[in-house]
Amino acid sequence: MDALFIAPIVGLAAGVVGSMLGLGGGFIIVPLLNIAGVDMKIAVGTSAAAVFFNAVSATVAYARYGYVLFRVGVLISASAVASAYFGAYLTRYLDVDTLRLAFGSLLLFVALRTATTESGRRTPAATAQLRWGNRALLLLPGGGVLAGLVSGLFGVGGGVVNVPLLTHLGVSMHQAVATSSMTITLTSITSATTHYVLGNVDVPLLAALAPTVLVGAQVGARIARRTSSRTLKRGFSAALVFIALRMVLKSLGFRIP
Repeated sequence: MDALFIAPIVGLAAGVVGSMLGLGGGFIIVPLLNIAGVDMKIAVGTSAAAVFFNAVSATVAYARYGYVLFRVGVLISASAVASAYFGAYLTRYLDVDTLRLAFGSLLLFVALRTATTESGRRTPAATAQLRWGNRALLLLPGGGVLAGLVSGLFGVGGGVVNVPLLTHLGVSMHQAVATSSMTITLTSITSATTHYVLGNVDVPLLAALAPTVLVGAQVGARIARRTSSRTLKRGFSAALVFIALRMVLKSLGFRIP
């Protein structure tokens, strides 16, 4: 199967789903490109670059709706950028499979909690604001550090940490998804640049992905705006289960994309 042929379809799917859930879309792009015959390193590197376009487009859309909490996003991103390098460095010394099994199991728990916890908001209106205090000032940078480590160690987007953290702090699901997209915009610059320098970005493949990723992110944000918080939470939880099961199976030695 020619990866360039299916890339626009993959980009559209990743754009829609990734922007709806604040996950960037890499969890869709990487396995599908790998199935299409793209080397895993190239799939990961090209996905990292495509996720930047997805996150930028989603952030612009969500900003128009007033959902993005910019100060929160900057605070998370600042610590995530630094810890992502450290996470990648740790892969040389740690048993990544054991960590992948443990984190995948944790994600399954987070998925269950996210799906069953009610926010108390039935509408997507961006009226809730994070209460700034010692708890928020401690958890937000800490969450950013964890998001960066997870990204560096396992190659998954920081949204798996950002969205549950923000909803735990009382932010609405819509704002959490939007703010997560903003943080991914900032942190993915570092990831994409690093992969490009390492030669892991297939530029023609990225050129085939980017246009539909940009369009898909706009569509996904519009769909999210019209979707209830409960439905978004269930969709996010389903995506977490997919990511978690993939991590667990890979840690157990299964050859999956």
